[in-house]
Amino acid sequence: MDFSDAEKVQALRARLGAFMEAEITPNEPTYEAERAQAADRWQPVPVIERLKEKAQAAGLWNLFSPNPAHGPGLANHEYAPLAEIMGSVPWASEVFNCSAPDTGNMEILDRFGTAEQKEEWLGPLLAGKIRSCFAMTEPEIASSDATNIRARIARDGGSYVVDGRKWWTSGAGDPRCRLIILMGKTAPDDPDKYRQQSMVLIPRETPGITVRRMLPVFGADDAPHGHAEITFEGVRVPAENILGDEGMGFEIAQARLGPGRIHHCMRVIGLAERALALMCRRARERAPFGRPLAEQGVSVERIGEARIMIDQARLLVLHAAWKMDKAGAKEARREIAMIKVAAPAMACRVIDWAIQMFGGAGVADDFGLPEMWRIARSLRILDGPDEVHRHQIGRMELRHGGRA
Repeated sequence: MDFSDAEKVQALRARLGAFMEAEITPNEPTYEAERAQAADRWQPVPVIERLKEKAQAAGLWNLFSPNPAHGPGLANHEYAPLAEIMGSVPWASEVFNCSAPDTGNMEILDRFGTAEQKEEWLGPLLAGKIRSCFAMTEPEIASSDATNIRARIARDGGSYVVDGRKWWTSGAGDPRCRLIILMGKTAPDDPDKYRQQSMVLIPRETPGITVRRMLPVFGADDAPHGHAEITFEGVRVPAENILGDEGMGFEIAQARLGPGRIHHCMRVIGLAERALALMCRRARERAPFGRPLAEQGVSVERIGEARIMIDQARLLVLHAAWKMDKAGAKEARREIAMIKVAAPAMACRVIDWAIQMFGGAGVADDFGLPEMWRIARSLRILDGPDEVHRHQIGRMELRHGGRA
């Protein structure tokens, strides 16, 4: 394993870091002010749209895409450090057209879509002209096991008819959302439970789609992005809107989730790094009981432990990304499961320590720590809860472990 960056990646890291320092960090107050003053909080934040133009002009666009026709064509382990840099500011990834769920949707459209589907949907997504959402999770079933999905995709002549109820459909609140990629069952009686599902492309304005509510995350609605509960009632789309072939839904989902988990984990490491930086600054500035926090044992030990934990998580993620690049997501599924547990848990601990060090200021929004914690804590559930990944790791270890 060699985690040293190629010259191309070193140059991108430098340019991205400089852009973050010059354009993103100084505009954080602008972002908050524009959100607070907006007459309609579900409209795009203007500063992000202005910064997108600058990012495109700087050649910092679609950094996530492994396809060199769409961006720099980076492997997962090459993109990982860039995701960490962008992740230090929760909204920054969108500036570079590298935010979820669009990244995952673009990847599967590029990999499984027809030429017509790519022209209609992938092109505008790559250009940042539209946004999209991904409808997989359902409220009535244990969605940690995707084979439980009940949404029905029924063939009817030259069409598919979709019926079902989804929630945590992230991005559905954005007025620029034009595409829903939905996973449902086309063959519920197939004896192979992993061939029952398919994915279908649904234009957002198709009749029969109803947004029932936007779901808050620990009290925050995440406008203008948002997470929707949606019902699909007799939603009819042309048969050519199937993504890939019937029965490929589970396979496509796994192809989407592998790189997505790398992206999520590296972004949350970026948040943890920022929380640690805030801890260090606070420790030097605050002096309770006559001594700076930087001279008090608990604070110093937590800062040291945070550095150890962050570096451990980063190396684990880079290893998972490297293995996925070398052998594919299937062969790297243990390593991917491990990072999905380790990175969010680490970030939750580090951010919690930062909140504690800031005291009352830590639970206010002044330093962004509550939002960081919401992101890290949510990540312990989305894309599969910790328990599922630990179970998967344990089963693989029992099957192939015991090498001592």
